[in-house]
Amino acid sequence: MMEIHVVAAADSPEFARLCWALRSSPVVGLDAEWKPNRTVRLHHQDTVGGGESAPAADLPARSFPNVSLLQIACRVRRRPSDPVVGDSPVFLVDLLSVPLVALWGPLRDMFESSSVIKLGFRFKQDLVYLSSTFSANGCDLGFDRVEPFMDITSIYHHLKNPTMGKKHPKDTKSLAAICKEVLNVSLSKELQCSDWSRRPLSEQQILYAAADAYYLLEIFDVFQQKIIAEGKSQPSPPGQKFIATVIEKEIISESSSNKLFTECCESSDMLDDCLSNIVRRHGEKIMLKESDRKPRTSRRKEKKQSSGNAKHKEKLTCDGDWQGPPPWDVSFGGDGSPKFLCDVMIEGLAKHLRCVGIDAAIPFLRKPDPRQLLNQAYKEKRVLLTRDAKLLRYQYLVRNQVYKVKSSLKNDQLLEIIETFQLKISEEQLMSRCTKCNGNFIQKPLTIEEAIAASRGFQVIPDCLFDRNLEFWQCTDCKQLYWEGTQYRNAVEKFVAVCKLND
Repeated sequence: MMEIHVVAAADSPEFARLCWALRSSPVVGLDAEWKPNRTVRLHHQDTVGGGESAPAADLPARSFPNVSLLQIACRVRRRPSDPVVGDSPVFLVDLLSVPLVALWGPLRDMFESSSVIKLGFRFKQDLVYLSSTFSANGCDLGFDRVEPFMDITSIYHHLKNPTMGKKHPKDTKSLAAICKEVLNVSLSKELQCSDWSRRPLSEQQILYAAADAYYLLEIFDVFQQKIIAEGKSQPSPPGQKFIATVIEKEIISESSSNKLFTECCESSDMLDDCLSNIVRRHGEKIMLKESDRKPRTSRRKEKKQSSGNAKHKEKLTCDGDWQGPPPWDVSFGGDGSPKFLCDVMIEGLAKHLRCVGIDAAIPFLRKPDPRQLLNQAYKEKRVLLTRDAKLLRYQYLVRNQVYKVKSSLKNDQLLEIIETFQLKISEEQLMSRCTKCNGNFIQKPLTIEEAIAASRGFQVIPDCLFDRNLEFWQCTDCKQLYWEGTQYRNAVEKFVAVCKLND
């Protein structure tokens, strides 16, 4: 359970708690939010949501956006005399209200403290914008370094492949995808593109912003447990018996991360040794050069960075992670009915979606080019589902128009779409669309005589069905006939299980 403190004034109790937590936490998670902008292109790439920049009308030409909100999640080292604050408070610092001069010193000390591990997800861009924001408000040169620092991307790759050391692949997953894989937590990105400069912040914005920083600590806890477990198989140096004692305790369960940290804190020297070992082996640092402080408009660099900047990809959903809202949302002129377009790579998923009553089209052409696919999705207000990573890199991609399916098996793909888009599936919906063409069924069922007449020269009805009292349903588009036989019952049972309708 997150304990959230909104810091809106320098003379408030929340500000005092923040300053205390910054001095008392050996590990902190950092993130920043700013106003969206999709018109100005800067050296560090304008991003939307959680790294958003203000519209061109609000900013001078070639300037960095002003950070509106700074999120700081703290893993507190507690003493009996300390203020009553949870073990992992999350502070949402309103940079539009708090005098930045009052915040600059405590923040700079924390950024540069060798006894505090700073966590972030592609945080350099955030630091550039933070430094610019503070510098513009009378705080010397802002900030120029964060050390020691650990990128969640590096932590993730170590969890997946410990032999890689500090090197990791250039391509990276989004924070939402990492949270799902490491913590089994669904981190919604729906509010990524909301206006973070508007006040007051909504309750949903507050929870979203706090979660982005809080789960950095949770991922680090998993990483720290792995490091400790790896040390168990190695001879313990003198004075390291404490770590072996911790390992004997329950450190893998969901509730054990805070317990582990609290137990470590009871021996602060050993905690420092443990974290120092992590920093020595995996620590990084962020250093801002003079060139980082100046926006650039080089088209060549702009193109290069737009294709390679992983955080930029996440903010624009270029890694395929869904942020919402979908085009069928009634607030955007949609009719409220989910609609998808499955490309040729996942036509099997289209049939599965139709089996559970969801409108799922396939491309008009057998080999459409990306522009034709996107145009069809846009005109029909559908979300394009694909496993083609190249499709996500097209410049004319419209936000919230494409989702990259992660799973490879059709049943898993179906469940992924249901969960990602929060589709409501009922047993009554099953087998209610034509699996052949995606059409709807006629309102009134046909008798056997009507079905025979409708199928003449088009579809063969088995003779064994003539003596049964069956109802026949016909697609209004392709005229395909369906009846409730053995295949129908088997399909219903299958999708009840796949969609977990009996859970």
